[in-house]
Amino acid sequence: MSEARANPPGVRFLPNAITVLAMCAGLSAVQFALNQQLEGAIAAVAVAALLDALDGRIARLLDATTRMGAELDSLSDAMSFGVAPALTLYAWQLAGNRVGWVVALIFAVCMILRLARFNTLLDDGDQPPFSKEFFVGVPAPAAGLLALLPIVLTAAVGGQGWWSSQPVVMIWMLAIAALAVSRVPTLSLKTVKVPAKLIAPLLVVVAVLAAGIVTYPLVSLTVVLVGYLVHVPYAAYRHHWLANHPEVWEFPPRERRAMRRSQRRLGLRPPLRRRVAGAARRVRLPRRGGDRDGENRRSYRTLGLRHRSK
Repeated sequence: MSEARANPPGVRFLPNAITVLAMCAGLSAVQFALNQQLEGAIAAVAVAALLDALDGRIARLLDATTRMGAELDSLSDAMSFGVAPALTLYAWQLAGNRVGWVVALIFAVCMILRLARFNTLLDDGDQPPFSKEFFVGVPAPAAGLLALLPIVLTAAVGGQGWWSSQPVVMIWMLAIAALAVSRVPTLSLKTVKVPAKLIAPLLVVVAVLAAGIVTYPLVSLTVVLVGYLVHVPYAAYRHHWLANHPEVWEFPPRERRAMRRSQRRLGLRPPLRRRVAGAARRVRLPRRGGDRDGENRRSYRTLGLRHRSK
């Protein structure tokens, strides 16, 4: 009785209703593309991404997570960010092209495989503690919006260019599909913690971004998508650094950043590698400015060392 009062049917229905709305919004992008309404197609996928970000959080906030909701969310993501962008790009620029249809199929399949891998990683208990801070590959909502970047540029400029040619569109779709199914780490915004001193500047950035979306929505969306692509190398570097420093896994991100800065400030480097035991150690003096490479090196004979006979 207490569980029924805590979670009435209407509360459990709300997250699933948002998920269904996200799926309908994503699929509506195909209809807009067929009518050559590029802004409508972009807005439909963007609304689907926004609703996808809300349904899971609302379900956890209301304690209304269910197995059916999780399965429905995966299906909605596959339709909204896999099938819908593929069909939208095909209807917009690749219609009648057999190779283009194959590329559209590859993109949709890669999105579905990416979602299937994401669901399997949720039950993997062998991941290191810092793995929650990263996604494996580009998330499906981001990949769906990135795939539409040629349409966004065309709508922003008001005409087609080299970015809207069929070869470029097909190569772009394959590149985004490869990023989605790859193991390239990307940052998860769910675990990002903003320091107190950065809250005010971040609010200013949010205000500027909101003003840009209202005034120049397509240009703002282009900047956001390009910025997301730029962050991928940083995410890969951060993941690589954490993987090689297990001693910092238990510390919060703020203390990790302080450790990383201190190492750079002190110039700490890994210890020098030595040769096999019994062999002479190779000594190399620092180079002098302006000298040639050959004049900067000291031979074993100059240093008074001799090779030990084998």
